[in-house]
Amino acid sequence: MLRNVAVVLLDGVNPFELGVVCEVFGLDRSDAGLPVYDFAVVAAEDGPLSNHAGFTITTPYGLDRLEEADLIAVPAGQEFVDRAYPEDLLAALRRAVDRGARVLSVCSGVFVLGAAGLLDGRRCAVHWRHATELAVRHPRARVEPDVLYVDEGPVITSAGTAAGIDACLHIVRQEHGIEVGNAIARRMVVPPHRDGGQAQFVERPLPRTSCDTVGGVLAWMERHLDRDITVELLAERAHMSPRTFARRFQQETGTTPYRWLLRQRVLLSQELLEGSDETVDAIAGRAGFGNAAAMRHQFLRALGTTPNAYRRTFRGPAAISASRPSEPASSAAG
Repeated sequence: MLRNVAVVLLDGVNPFELGVVCEVFGLDRSDAGLPVYDFAVVAAEDGPLSNHAGFTITTPYGLDRLEEADLIAVPAGQEFVDRAYPEDLLAALRRAVDRGARVLSVCSGVFVLGAAGLLDGRRCAVHWRHATELAVRHPRARVEPDVLYVDEGPVITSAGTAAGIDACLHIVRQEHGIEVGNAIARRMVVPPHRDGGQAQFVERPLPRTSCDTVGGVLAWMERHLDRDITVELLAERAHMSPRTFARRFQQETGTTPYRWLLRQRVLLSQELLEGSDETVDAIAGRAGFGNAAAMRHQFLRALGTTPNAYRRTFRGPAAISASRPSEPASSAAG
C-alpha cells in the first residue's frame, strides 16, 4: 500500500507541475476518510531554488529522504530538456526502482528519468512538444507522443501539465480503488479519468510543400474537402498518371494522398467543432466524411476521442446538446 511519497525539487521547477503532486498526495483529506500520505518535498540541489514565476522555494528535506519513499515524483521545469542533473539524484532514483519503489514524471521531468537510465526499453509519455527530443536523447526509450500517461511499472510517465493529474489519480486508483480516486478527483474538481490522448491538443498546421509539382493540387484539395476525391481525379488535375502522381505526392509531402486528405478533414472538423454550433452531421458533410458515424470513426483513430467529447473539451457541456443525437452511442462514446 502506498504510504510514503516524495517529490523532487530542482532549480527551475515549474510551480504548477510541482503543485499537482503536492495537491494529490500532500493534502490531508482524512476528514473525508481518504488516505493521508507521509509526504515531503525534497531538494536535489542547494537552495533556495528558483522558478520561472519569480519566487524561491526551500525545504528541510534532502536526498536521503528519497530512500524511504514508496513513490518519487519528478515534476517538470524550465530547461529540463537540456541540462545536467545531480548524479546523486540519478543514483537515488535507480536505487528506488531496484528496491521496488515507483517513480513518476510530470511532463519534462521525464528527462530526469531518462538521464537515470530508467526509460531504456520502456514505453513513456511526454508533452508532444518534447517527444522528438526525448526520442533522440534516449533512443532506447519507446516514446508515445499521443497519450496522456504511460504506466510501465515501476516507471510512470505523463505528458504536459494536467496530464500529471491524470497520472497521479491513476496511481491512487491502483493503490486504493476507484472510489478513493473518484473522491479525490471530486475534491479537486477535476475528472477522475479523461478519455482520449494528447493528440487532440497537438497543434498541427496544414502541411505545405515547397515544390510546385503538387502544390496546386494541394490547394485545390483544401478548397474541396467535401467532394469525393480519388487519386485518379487528382492525377488528372496534375496532368500525370495515377502511379506517377502518387509517387510524387509521397516524395513531396511525406505521406499518401489519402492520409493527407484524411488529416485535413479531421483538422477542418476540429475547427468547426470548436468554433461553430453546427451539428456533427452537418460538420461531417462539410468535411467530406459523409456522415457522423464515419467522422466519429476517423476521430477515434486520429485523436483517440469522439466529436462530441472533443467539442465538450474545448467548448463545455452546453455546446454538445445540438450534436449529441447525431453521434451513435457505444461503449467508447464520449
